Amino acid sequence: MILLATTSNNPFDGIRDFFSSSTFEALVKLAGFFVIVMWLALVFWTYKDAKRRIADPILVAVAVVTALIFPFVGALVYAILRPPEYIEDVRERELEIRAMERRLGADPRCPFCRQQIEASFLVCPHCTNRLKSSCRRCRSPLEQQWQVCPYCETPVQRGATEALPQLPTDIPFTG
Repeated sequence: MILLATTSNNPFDGIRDFFSSSTFEALVKLAGFFVIVMWLALVFWTYKDAKRRIADPILVAVAVVTALIFPFVGALVYAILRPPEYIEDVRERELEIRAMERRLGADPRCPFCRQQIEASFLVCPHCTNRLKSSCRRCRSPLEQQWQVCPYCETPVQRGATEALPQLPTDIPFTG
């Protein structure tokens, strides 16, 4: 009996044997598993991040479905287009701005009763004290230091203070 030993002179036989081995198959399956886990982790990250940044639940669902349908690309598109701030940060900033406006006087109050009023009020609706005078010609509210009405160019008279108009009391209410 004669045994033939076949030896190949091909230097790539070792590489070919590696790619056809069960070790290579296990590495390919492990890499595929990691790709799937990474894809699902990006979908989960998109969901968690979108919930913290977007108030509209429909937009959150669109972002998650996009990340789920288009692996890796959907999460990348979301990361590019997502709002730059968290919802809590936006709310906190708005509260701080409102507090600063109140401190700076942007939230006007009646100097007599301290109730909140609008800047254009001539009379406080709570305590009925006169807050500003009105122009004799166009009836626009005037600031105390103004010399002329900025709306109709009528000079302001300082000595004559207007009385509050009285409503007629003899008209019966028909409601």
